[in-house]
Formats: sequence, structure tokens, C-alpha cells
Amino acid sequence: MVQRNRTKSSSSNSFHDIDHIRDHKHKQYLQFLLLRCLPLLLLMIFTAASMLRLLSLPAGALFVEEEEVRDHSKYSIRTHIPSSKAHQEIKTEAAAATASSPITCSALIDGTSRETVVDDGRAVLCCDRSHHRTDVCYMRGDIRTDPSTSSISVYGPVLEGLSWNSTTGPERIRPYTRKWETGVMNTIDEITLRAVPPSGPAAAAACEVDHGGVPGVVLSTGGYTGNVYHEFNDGLIPLYITTKRFEGEVVLVVLEYHSWWVTKYGTVLEKMSNYKLVDFAKDGRVHCFSELIVGLKIHGELTIDPQLIMPQGSKIGIHDFQALVNQGFGNSMQPQPSKEYCCSPKPKMAIFIRNKSRVILNLREVVRACQRAGFQVQILNPKRTTPLSEIHAALSSSQAMLAVHGAAVTHFLFMRPGSVLLQIVPLGLDWAAAEYYGEPARKLGLEYMEYKVAKHESSLSKEYDSHDPVLVNPSAITSKGWDETKKIYLEKQNVRLNIRRFSKVLSRAHSHACLSFTCKGGVTSL
Repeated sequence: MVQRNRTKSSSSNSFHDIDHIRDHKHKQYLQFLLLRCLPLLLLMIFTAASMLRLLSLPAGALFVEEEEVRDHSKYSIRTHIPSSKAHQEIKTEAAAATASSPITCSALIDGTSRETVVDDGRAVLCCDRSHHRTDVCYMRGDIRTDPSTSSISVYGPVLEGLSWNSTTGPERIRPYTRKWETGVMNTIDEITLRAVPPSGPAAAAACEVDHGGVPGVVLSTGGYTGNVYHEFNDGLIPLYITTKRFEGEVVLVVLEYHSWWVTKYGTVLEKMSNYKLVDFAKDGRVHCFSELIVGLKIHGELTIDPQLIMPQGSKIGIHDFQALVNQGFGNSMQPQPSKEYCCSPKPKMAIFIRNKSRVILNLREVVRACQRAGFQVQILNPKRTTPLSEIHAALSSSQAMLAVHGAAVTHFLFMRPGSVLLQIVPLGLDWAAAEYYGEPARKLGLEYMEYKVAKHESSLSKEYDSHDPVLVNPSAITSKGWDETKKIYLEKQNVRLNIRRFSKVLSRAHSHACLSFTCKGGVTSL
């Protein structure tokens, strides 16, 4: 009997344990569902509440935030060489521009928002100062120059609905493309631009030269003009970028006018403008325009950004500028060379020589090495009075060019695509050589090669101890700034090339020159 009761009690306890386990698992399952479903439930409640809130807003309120962002865009940093993100933002802005949306100053300068501006006599004055290299201002309306006060004024009521405030007072600008160099910029003539309302105290001066609707571009030929690199990089290429959209129908107004500059580049300038240049200071008369750009756009070192937004979706590149230069000097080049072996005569190499610093001390040996490598050599030693057409003729007919780093390397712009540019890079000038000439040459389609001078090939090895940072760690010197770099590596250094080592580079240059050009009728051509 006792055994039966004990068995019954044990069986009852077993069932109780099973029920307890089942209840525990059920609770765990409910907790699991709660943890998984609660976030989803909260998200659904938040979404429903947001939709109800949006539907309760008045019409048009949904776009207030977007308009506020667009208004703040005028404070954002912009460049004329936009990053991929900035470039996309500019594309979006241009595509979205309507009569009711703000018009940016950069779009007016580029001509991409021309159709959105009503030309009804109202005054427009704005400046794009976002680029670290240059400031560019834009004027539209009844524009009149006043050389006596170095000012230009636009008369009439101010156009509303723009993305800048053009009633804050006069704008001052030095129209030169080295904005970050305070020293040289202080030497550039400053122009004051004014928007004069109808109620203004000053009456418009009588118009003495009316340009009849032809726009104008104001530039300076001061600063580093006189150095061929700066004449192209700071002047001619930016001028081409800025005026290209006008296709010759533009008047060039020049500050610090130099007659020698006009003589030197006159045939090229004639391809950019169909009109006589205006010497702003000397002319003295009141010139009247309906549209004016003051300052020049710049993209980089001796280059043009092919992604630049132009009117009607057209784009320009450095090859277009080269084509214009070739037209100016009466020469036409085919854009691509054929890849056949150059039979005869020998490919031609033009060698630029220097006379004051960075001189090739063993020039005769270098010339003989070039000849042994298979080149026909032409020595170029241009003076300031040397007609640029002569240099252009020599280089446009050459298959290779050799020069020590310096302004003369700029003349690679005259060479045909496929030609070889061989730059001798003195000690401490690696970065400058690649940045100013190497990369731009590649963009033009040239085969760029370097011969980097070793410390024992530099004349500095005789002036400094063999362990001096000047010789063994040039970056420690160049990091101190351009003035230190210029004083040591540009102004005090000459080179004596190791002919055996140099000949190896010449061999590669000769092979490329021969493979890039073919010979027809005994004359080397593309």
C-alpha cells in the first residue's frame, strides 16, 4: 500500500515538472517574439505618424527645406576645377535652374544661365570669389568704364531673385590669376565695380565708344608677364577658357597694357577676339558695354579641364587651345600620329639651353650623345626679342624636345601629340617638374620622360658637405617654402650630366620618337 502511494506521488511530481518546463518555454517564446516584433511595431507607428503629419501640411511646405539649402549654397566653396562631388552639384544646379530659382554668379560667367536672365535694362553685378587662384566678376546692363577713377559702373535698377546680394556696395578686384600670392597681387592694378541705382547721386558719363552689344573681358598683363610660363599659364590659357563661349565676338580690355606682349601674341589674340584690344588706362575714353566679365578663369597648371560645363553642352580641352595657337602661327597639326617605324631622316630633337642658372655644363657632350642616339639636333637659345613664330616652327617640326626645368619647358605646347618631352630635373625640383610640366605634357598627348640629376651631377655638391640636407634630403629644404627652394635649387644650381646614364634615357626617347612618326617622301611627318 505504501509502495503504491509512493509510486502515485512520484508520477504526480513528474507531470508537474513537465508542465513547469512547458510553461517556462512558452514564456521564453513570448519574450523572443516581443523582442523581435517590438522594434518593427514602433517603426510602423512612427511611419504612420509621419505620413499623417506630412499630409496635414499646406501645399508647397514640403519644399521649404530644399529651398533653404539652395539659398545657403552661395556660401559653399566652389572651384573652377570641381571635385567629382562639386562637379555633380554644379550639373544638378544647372539642370534645375528655372526663372523662379536663384541664378549663381559662376553660371552667369560661364554662360550656362544666360537664358534665365531677363535682359530688360536691370543691373547685374556679382563676383565669384570661391576659387583659390582667381576672382571673377560679372556685370550686365548699362555698363560704362571710367579710366580716370579706375572704375566700371553699371546703371539701372538691380535685378531681383539672384543668389547673391548686389546692393551691398562696390566690388574691388585685381584681375590676375595668382590670387594666393599677395606680393605679386599687390602690384596688379585694382578696379572698382559699382552698381548705380536710378536714384544714385552720380549721373552716367556720356558714352564715347559704344560696343553695340558685344561683350567685354577685362584682364591684366601685369604680374609675372615677361616669363613665358606665366604668359601662358596665368594669361593666355585662362583668357581662352573665359572667352571661348563668345567665339571671337568679345572685346578684350587690358590693364597694364604692354605693346611688346601684343606684338608677341597678336596673331593668337586675333583668334580669340575679332576686335581691337582696348588699353584701359591709355585709351581714356568711356567705353559702353551691355555685358562684361572682369578677371579670368583658370583650371590648373597649363591645362584646361575637359569636364568644364559650357553653353549648349560643348566642352573644351587643352588640344583646342593648342589648335588655336597653331592657327595663330599659320600651322596645322594632325591630332594623332601613326605608329609606323621612322625610316629616314633622323628624328629631330630641339634642345633649349640656359645661360644664367640650371646651365648644362657639359652641353657639347650632351649634344654628341643625342646625335649618337640617332637624333638630328637643333639648339634653341631664344631671347626676349625672338619671334615666337620661330620657336613654334622649330618645335612643331620636332619629334623630341630636351630642356632643363624652367620656363622654356612651356614650349612643349607647340609640339605634336606623340612627341617626346625629356625634362632634365635638377636636385630638389622633382615636384615642380612633374606638377608644372610633366602632367600637363601627358594631358596634351606627349610622351613625358625625366632625367633626374643625382647629387654628384649638381654643382651644389661643390658648395655643400656631402651629408648636408641640401644634397641628401632636398624635401627638408623645399618644405620651408618656395622662397627657400628658389634661392638654393633654382638660382644657385647648374648640372653636369653623367653621359652613360643619360644615354639610356636618350635611347628610350629615340625609340618612342621613331615608333610615333612615319616618313613619307623623305620628310618626317605624322
